[in-house]
Amino acid sequence: MLSTRLGLGLLKPSNKFLTLKSQQIISKRFINQVTTTHEREQEILTQQRKNRPSSPHLTIYQPQLTWYVSSLHRVTGVLLAGAFYGVTVAYAAGDLFNLGIDSNSIASYFQSLSTPTQYAIKATAAFPFFLHAANGVRHLIWDAGKELTMKGVYRTGYSVLAFTAVIGTFYTFF
Repeated sequence: MLSTRLGLGLLKPSNKFLTLKSQQIISKRFINQVTTTHEREQEILTQQRKNRPSSPHLTIYQPQLTWYVSSLHRVTGVLLAGAFYGVTVAYAAGDLFNLGIDSNSIASYFQSLSTPTQYAIKATAAFPFFLHAANGVRHLIWDAGKELTMKGVYRTGYSVLAFTAVIGTFYTFF
């Protein structure tokens, strides 16, 4: 305990001369003060930013399956959420304002569309849904500590794409 107090006492100089001397040394060696205006500071900062190299970003990297599947997972999540909220609001507004938006009217409208348009709508809904669902299962597998090697990551990525292609096609045409 005595050694601790002595050690701490060495770190805090009690002599005013020592404190003043150490501050002068710090100010002479490390602090370089320049008086300028705010406009001049902004001008200097702009000049410094012009001299910075621009980052090559994604152009220098080889595209990988992991990028594409991750990007598609995010995009499909946003699109599915937006579609879900849109349909929910349409149902609520239809019921609230008697607009005639209900399951029967939507089904009859869908049946009145041409067959290629029906398939396009079904594909637009099926493929993003199954890609997002399958990739969610992939992430649950990773959360369990499985398939975390590069080989496993690519294996699960190709599995997600294959599952999406097969099941999405099935739900589109049948």
